[in-house]
Amino acid sequence: MAGADADINSPPIESRADLIEAMSSGCKPREEWRIGTEHEKHLFHTNPLRPVAYGGPDGVASLLEGVRQETGWHYFYDREHPIGMRNDEIAGGISLEPGGQFELSGSPQRDIHGTAAEMAEHMRVSKKVGSALDIHFLGLGVTPLWQVAEMPAMPKSRYAIMAPYMGKTGTLGTSMMFRSATVQTNVDFSSEADMVRKLRVSLALQPVVTALFANSPFIDGGESGYLSYRSHIWLNTDPDRTGMLPFVFEEGFGFERYADYALDVPMYFIIRDGQYVNVAGEDFRRFLDGKLPQLPGAKPTIKDWENHLSTLFPEVRLKQFLEMRGADMGDAASVAALSALWTGLLYDDVALEAAWELVSEWTAEERQTLREQVPVTALRTPWPGDILRFGDVKDAAREIVGIASAGLIRRNVLNDKGEDESIYLAPLEEIIQRDETRAEYWLKKYRGEWGGDLSRIFTEAEM
Repeated sequence: MAGADADINSPPIESRADLIEAMSSGCKPREEWRIGTEHEKHLFHTNPLRPVAYGGPDGVASLLEGVRQETGWHYFYDREHPIGMRNDEIAGGISLEPGGQFELSGSPQRDIHGTAAEMAEHMRVSKKVGSALDIHFLGLGVTPLWQVAEMPAMPKSRYAIMAPYMGKTGTLGTSMMFRSATVQTNVDFSSEADMVRKLRVSLALQPVVTALFANSPFIDGGESGYLSYRSHIWLNTDPDRTGMLPFVFEEGFGFERYADYALDVPMYFIIRDGQYVNVAGEDFRRFLDGKLPQLPGAKPTIKDWENHLSTLFPEVRLKQFLEMRGADMGDAASVAALSALWTGLLYDDVALEAAWELVSEWTAEERQTLREQVPVTALRTPWPGDILRFGDVKDAAREIVGIASAGLIRRNVLNDKGEDESIYLAPLEEIIQRDETRAEYWLKKYRGEWGGDLSRIFTEAEM
């Protein structure tokens, strides 16, 4: 997340190579690979049941202050408002999404045992502070009750720029901002070739992962008609900066081709003198030529480019690492499960090769059809195309979970009980065995024992 001083001391962009290096500089040897996990939780009060505003004695700012006192982390600000905090000892921190979703950007971990321990400590501190404020944490992909107009807005300048623009470029962009919550895994690469292989595998598999983690069947107080409404939201959010990136599978793809894609995505903002300047819809290429109408003659810094890269939202995003963006938020076990799945698939050579063999013949049409249909039917989505590689998405999910499990077993990273990282795949194995996503579990409850009382989910899906 860019701070208000993001433009200070950043060197100017002097050549096309600088654009590429902003991503290629992430290449690192295997022994330095880490696992980053980011997760967003909806906040709510129970007395009465309502969203949590930023200010006031029981607001988000008070939650931030309590967590700051517990952890010793340091605030960062948007003007005078604390909008998050950083852990100065290990990279990582807490930030706020537009509707108050409380996000931990986890520190880079060597293994999933560390990821699970970090999640447990974060929730321990957050719940300790939150309990005194009647602030609770909901592990769902979309807020089930409240409309966009009912959601509080956090005092972040970039969101004041993004929201109006989202209203012009898609039908559900503001729902993405204010009502959705995700969990994502960030992984490293060793070289351009390694990045390309991992990006292709993870892009192709992202709809299958969306199906496994489907956990947002409700919207506006009732059934949404989707098992992952969060994923449906992204299908209707600013097509210039979202999607499955079919060009990634073209011959010759690499860092330079991704830079060209990023240059073609309209801008949101730049930061100058601690202030966000609204340049929504402008062309970064014109910025390179000093032709932005808002700042005539100004040319971009490396930090401007890095900020721009952070405003791209494809299903997998490339920066100095790869961000897996396809999963709904769930409970703590599902957070660890996502990172375990991607670590098992991408950090073991045998597993990565098996995953590539699995997806290498999928067509762009198949990948896009899966992306469009999975939000509705998740694991029950029939396999598209003329060649039926699987009966349905559940068959593909079963295979990739098996590949990931074998990869984690080969990694053989043990906890103090002698267990390897494959233990964290248990929630996914249970979903496949029971033939029931979390979304379908909630729908069964809603239609049955809850008697249509959706407020019950705030108790049962509380983290």
